[in-house]
Formats: sequence, structure tokens, C-alpha cells
Amino acid sequence: MKIHLISLVIGALALGGAACSKEAPGAGKGATEQAAGAAQAPANAAHAPKDVKPGSHEDWCGEHGVPESQCSRCNPELIPAFKATGDWCAEHGLPESQCLKCNPDLKIVRPPKES
Repeated sequence: MKIHLISLVIGALALGGAACSKEAPGAGKGATEQAAGAAQAPANAAHAPKDVKPGSHEDWCGEHGVPESQCSRCNPELIPAFKATGDWCAEHGLPESQCLKCNPDLKIVRPPKES
């Protein structure tokens, strides 16, 4: 199931670019919950470059504190893939796997740098 989701996410990214600073419709409070995760990224690197490997340290959305390749707020074209796999919080407008309101113990950790 996770492999299928990852394939959908990678495919969706191949079709669209990673751009943001605007909230996806219905995201509302979602970005606020990610503030703690956003602090983990360097202030000058809010978004990952387009050519980074998904799941790598560089694949990080500093604005929302989640992997850039899975950031539905920066990449709203990913929303149907999250919904199709049942990973969607309709109340907060973001993936359930990223919803800190519904899952306050959730820890989204940036992968370590590879040496």
C-alpha cells in the first residue's frame, strides 16, 4: 500500500512543479500545526529543489515541515492520491498522516543528511 502511494506521489510530482507560499484550498489551519516541523529546515530553504530524491534530507518543505514530495499544500495535485488511499483529514484539509490536530503525538522527522 505504501509503495503504491509513493508511486502515485512521485508520478504526480513528475507532472507538476513544486511551488508554494499559497495555501491549498481548505488547508486553513493546517500550516500552523506544521510550524514546529518547519523550524527543522534552514530559514533560507523553504522548499526543496525540483530535482531532489524523494525521501532524502533535501526533500523537505521548510514552510510546512513535511517532505516536499508529499506536501499537499505546496503541491495540491497530490491531494487526489492521498484521498484515494484514505489518508485525508477533511476537517483540516491535509493528509491524515500529517495532521497534528487529529494526531497530536505525530512526529514528522526530516531524514538525516547522507554522508
